Order: sequence, then C-alpha cells, then structure tokens
Amino acid sequence: MPRTICLSVLLAASSLFAQNPTSAGRFHVEPPTLLNLGFEWSIQGDANRNASVSVEYRQTGETEWRQGLPLLRIGGENVYRRRENLDYTVPDGFAGSILNLKPGTEYECRFQLTDPDGVTGQTTHTIKAKTRTEPQPFLGGRTLHVYPPGYEGTRVEPSFTSLLQAYYGAGLGDWSVVWERRAQAGDTILLHVGLYKPERFNYVDPHMAPFDGTMSLTLKGTPDKPITIKAAGDGEVVFDGDGNARLLDVMASAWHIVEGITFRNTDIAIFAGQKEVIGAVGLTVKNCRFENVGFGIWTEYAGSREFYIADNLFLGRDDRFRLIGWTGPLWASAGPYGSHLLKSYYAVKVYGPGHVIAHNSIAYFHDAISISTYGTPEKDPDRRASAIDIYNNDMHAFGDDFIETDGGVHNIRVFNNRGVNAAHGGYSSQPVFGGPAYFFRNILYHVPSGVAFKFSAKPAGLYTWHNTIIGEHIVGDPSANMHFLNNLFLGRDTPNRGILRLANATEAWSSDYNGYRPNQGVKDQYSILAPKAGQRLYEPKKEDWQSFATLASLQKAIGQETHSIEVDFDIFERLTPPDPAKRHAVYHAMDLNFRLKPNSKAVDSGARIPFINDDFTGKAPDLGALETGKPAPHYGPHWLTWQPFYR
Repeated sequence: MPRTICLSVLLAASSLFAQNPTSAGRFHVEPPTLLNLGFEWSIQGDANRNASVSVEYRQTGETEWRQGLPLLRIGGENVYRRRENLDYTVPDGFAGSILNLKPGTEYECRFQLTDPDGVTGQTTHTIKAKTRTEPQPFLGGRTLHVYPPGYEGTRVEPSFTSLLQAYYGAGLGDWSVVWERRAQAGDTILLHVGLYKPERFNYVDPHMAPFDGTMSLTLKGTPDKPITIKAAGDGEVVFDGDGNARLLDVMASAWHIVEGITFRNTDIAIFAGQKEVIGAVGLTVKNCRFENVGFGIWTEYAGSREFYIADNLFLGRDDRFRLIGWTGPLWASAGPYGSHLLKSYYAVKVYGPGHVIAHNSIAYFHDAISISTYGTPEKDPDRRASAIDIYNNDMHAFGDDFIETDGGVHNIRVFNNRGVNAAHGGYSSQPVFGGPAYFFRNILYHVPSGVAFKFSAKPAGLYTWHNTIIGEHIVGDPSANMHFLNNLFLGRDTPNRGILRLANATEAWSSDYNGYRPNQGVKDQYSILAPKAGQRLYEPKKEDWQSFATLASLQKAIGQETHSIEVDFDIFERLTPPDPAKRHAVYHAMDLNFRLKPNSKAVDSGARIPFINDDFTGKAPDLGALETGKPAPHYGPHWLTWQPFYR
C-alpha cells in the first residue's frame, strides 16, 4: 500500500476515534412552568452515543437528593418534509425535564455528564430553579371600573364607559387613538355586567372602537405587576365582535391577565402574535368562555413566552352532530358529507417557550390545541417552542386533531388530557425537532383514521407512556428516538387494519410493557420498522418492514415488547369500542368509562417510570392512563361543574 494512502487511512481512523469522547458545551435552563423544569445541554463528539447525563434534584432546604430521569441523548436525527423545503438535523446534546413538581417552589438540580471515552469541559452543573405560580392580579394597584353604555345602576368611581377608555383614556371617532391617560402596571380594570359590543361603523362608537372593531391593547405590565382585565363578579360580561376579524389584539402587550369574560361572534377572539413581527409576553387568559369564534387565542411569534391559558371553555362553529374531516385517502376522506369548512380553526395555538395550557374544555374546531408548525427552530434557545405544558384538557369533536406539538423543539409535555372524536389524528408531532416530547396518561377515543399518534414529518425524541388508546396506531412515516411504555392500544375490529404500525428511523427506539387488542380477521396485526445498528430508514422500502400476526411472534423476532400482553375490552369496568362502520358518529365522554376492572390483565402489568407512576397502588403500575384505586383527573375547567359541556 502506498505510504500516502496508508497515512490517510490512519488519519481517518484516528479522526473517528477522536469523535467518541464528549466535549461539553452550553447548558441552558428553560423557562419554568408550574409543574415542570426543562433543561438542554449541548455537546460535541460522542459518535458512539454512549455518553449519559444523570439528574438529581431536591427542594431547596432539603438534604437528600432524589434521582430524576436521565436526560435524553439527542443529535443527528434528520427532521424533514421536502415539499415545504424543511430539512433540519438535530444538534448533538441532551435534553429533558424534571416532572411533577410543586408550583412556586425552588429546587436545586444537579446534572452529571459522563462518557466511558472521556469528557472535556464542565461536566457538572448545579443550578437553582423555581417553578411558577398561577398569575394573579396585583393587589396594590388602582382599580378602574368599566360599565357598558346604557348602564343605569350605581357606579363605583373612577368609572369609564368602555375598556379602551379605561385602558388608554381613548375618545370617540378620530380621537380613539389619542392615548393620553394610559393604564399603569399593576392596575386592575373591572368590567361590570353587560354586553360590550362595539358599533364599529358608528363614527362616535361609545366603546371607542376603531373602524375594524378591533381593540388593540399595547401596554406593558410586569410579572409582579400585571395589568388585569377581569369581570367584576356582578354578572356575565360579554364581548361581542359582531362578526369582525379580531376582537382583542394584544400582540404588543406584556404581562396582562384576562379573566372571567365571554367572547363571541368574532373570527379571532384574542390575537397575540404574528411570526417575525411581534408577540405578547406573559399573557394570562383564565376562567373565560369563547363561543361562536373562529379562533380562540393565537400567537405565531417566537418571542412570545410564558402564557398561562387555563380553565376556559372554547366552543367553535363546526358540526356538532357529525364527525367530518377535510381530505385524505379513503379512510379519512370527507365521505358523503363533504369536507368541513374552516369556520373554526384552532382554540389555542402558540409558539415560543414556557407556555401552560391546562384545564380547558374545547369542542367544534378543526384542532383543539397546537404549537405553531413554524419550521426550522430559531438559533436562540429562548425563541423556540420549548418547555410547554398541555394538560388536563377535555376535547370533543374535531375535524382534524386533538393536540398538535408540531413545531415543538424540547420538553413539550402533553399529559392527563381526554380526547373524544377527531376525524384525522389524535396526538400529533408533525414534527418535533429533537425532543423530548412527552405524551403520558392521555385518553383517546374514536379517531377513525387509526392515527392515534400523528408522528409525521420525521419527528425526533418522543416518549409515549401510560396512554389509553381506543383505536389503532398505524402511522408509517419513520420517527427517530421513539419510546413506548405502559400504553394500551385496543382495536375496534376495523376491517383490513392491524393494531400497530411502528415506524422507527434509527436503532434508537424501544417499546415494552404495552397492552394490545388486535383487530379480528386481520392477518398482519403488527408491522415494525426496526433498523439495525447504524442503519437509517427514513425512506423505507417495502422489504424493510416486518409484519407479525401475533404479539408472540413479534417478541421472538425483534427482542422488543418482551413484557407486553394482548388484552380485550373486558379489562375495563364498562367500555365498548366505537363502531368502525360509523366513521361520522359522535360519542360523548360522560358515556365512557376508561377505568380498569380490578384484577384484570392490565392491572399491575406495567413498569415503573420515575415521576410518572411512583404512586401506583398494587405490585406494579397498571397499563393505560388511569391507575386502579386512584381518583381520575379533573378534565376541563375547575368551575365547569355542570356536565356535559358539549351535548
């Protein structure tokens, strides 16, 4: 062999070896939420992916450390969708969350990076981080009272005739944009009982609204002194857009609380941010009602952060009596009723870090809750869709999906949600840019497409734990770094469809301790894409798939699902599946009982996951979303005691 060739071979081998040690990079602490803390740690090297990051934490003042879930190794995964020119390679690093913490509590967190091949740089980080509390009005500010036009009762001073008059000191006609007496940080604007309906074509509209009827709110509160706009408590406050495009535009605002108001008759109730323009910061919307709206709350701006959207009721304009999709192949096509019109798009859609979307009831939209699809993540970690919690939401009847994490980057946490009736997909990651995205203890019923988890556009970094899925998971677009544990998937005997199609793009995947009910009369129940070490199957061929008629044959062939079992509907106290012949049917959550029957096969058949199932009641955790002997989660607003909210 010539000397130059020999030397090049040695250099190449040396270069490959040099890539195995890990070089520690930037450590990033994400904005905290009420219940969780998220972290990212950039690295270089570790080509053989045997580095790891251990996690310990303790409440400040405690002496003993608790062990957390290790951070997820990410990097090298290709996330793409060619038709939109999206092509992103996940940078090398680690990411993950410390879950199920106490609100308003400071924690000390310790992270240790190790690699058998060696580590350079700072290998340990110990930080303090405090979870948030629910935003509340500032008690030391002014109180401004607003009464609708024509109000004849006693007024509390200082009093105003409209929101804009109290907020800005706005006048009528051309003077509506003369803002010489603005509200201050810490002020509370109390709206008294009545109808607030701008007369936008009236030159001297008593609500001081401009020609388009949009009330633009641009002032700046602070985290400690928010500007609060809330119902006074003397009766329902109704903001009626009279069919306009936007009712409240808050995209230039900071640290506002909107509470206890009914919004109706508008295309967009609260517009909070436009991509690459501007967006609200620290927006809270709670205990509100949205009805006959096209969009509830919406920001696409990467700089929007730390929203708190909780305990609201959203009622859209879509069909209440038929489940109708929008397009697709035969199983998802509009069928005899045609495609649904986009009269109501999303209830909530956000981008940016640190948002909390919790305890909302939502019905009759295209989608319920979404992260903006957005595209390639921003380089600045504080301008990415990371550290977002979506939990305890009750969702009913959608033309597309329940929850979409589709533009998420790191630490997206979707848990304790209930979704019934979605035409196209259940819980979506289309895509996630590295993850982890956590899906745990969610319920799904009646998604006739068979797309329980819409893992599409090559997402990466997906944890799927303890979900109860009444339907199939048959997505064929490969995902990377995907992990399933303690789930239930029960088929409803859909013709010509197996129960599971698991498409893995790389060898970094796992699936075990799950319960499956196969569809009767179908030969291939389980189809698996299981790449070998070093193999990538982002564009698989037919021969790359392995199909199995039984779970036992799958377990023997690929070494996964070794503790998984096959089950039937007798594991539940009382539950029947949706009828596969009635794709457009609408079912109601109060008619469905997802509790496991004591001593059924699914009880005590799971594996322990720290933070997720530490409080299991038997010998081991149960499969699915609900643990036997534990109270069911409260889905939807805490104030919504009357049921059903959507029948």
